Amino acid sequence: MSFALRAEALAKRLVGEVVVTLVQDINLEIRSGECVAITGPSGSGKSSLMYLLGLLDRPTSGRVWLHDIDTTPLDEDRLADVRLSELGFVFQSHFLLPEFSALENVLLPMRRLGRLSEAMSRRRSEELLESLGLGEQRRKLPSQLSGGQSQRVAIARALANDPSVILADEPTGNLDTASSAMVQNIVRDLAHKRDRAVVVVTHDAHFASTCDRIIRIVDGRIAPE
Repeated sequence: MSFALRAEALAKRLVGEVVVTLVQDINLEIRSGECVAITGPSGSGKSSLMYLLGLLDRPTSGRVWLHDIDTTPLDEDRLADVRLSELGFVFQSHFLLPEFSALENVLLPMRRLGRLSEAMSRRRSEELLESLGLGEQRRKLPSQLSGGQSQRVAIARALANDPSVILADEPTGNLDTASSAMVQNIVRDLAHKRDRAVVVVTHDAHFASTCDRIIRIVDGRIAPE
């Protein structure tokens, strides 16, 4: 397996009257086909690291590589293009647009990227929802879906542009036990059956234990194993 995502000497500091270090000295590699859990106490820097790996925030120092691309010198437009085509995001709150159906929510990233025709995009959206057990829910609005169904729609949306890397920040945090177990299985399958590199920030010790690796963050650093 080749690495899909790599961080080198990554650090993020907020500079004001007091300098606040969010993460520092982060070196890691995530490989295709691997599901990696990032764990640690609240406020330890897990989500800050996720935002840096997902190119949603820029590091103060260090580099983030996506496959063979050093993303550090890229301008904002190019970063947006890379995020749209290569990265898929799933968050604790699904962030579905309430006025759009499940199908339309999944269509949105494909329309933005413009790689497929409308007919092909619609067919892919339907196939993704069907593969996640949501074929019969495709015309429903988010308000008509359960929490677990909404999160599965968010996963389908994350997969819309066939990204190589999936980043999930507490994807089961708002779900009941049964829905959480279903989403956990889907997230792991994205790595093991679809050959994505999957990074999951989670407080759920059981979920983390079922991933291929656990990276524990303490005070912004990777803790020794």
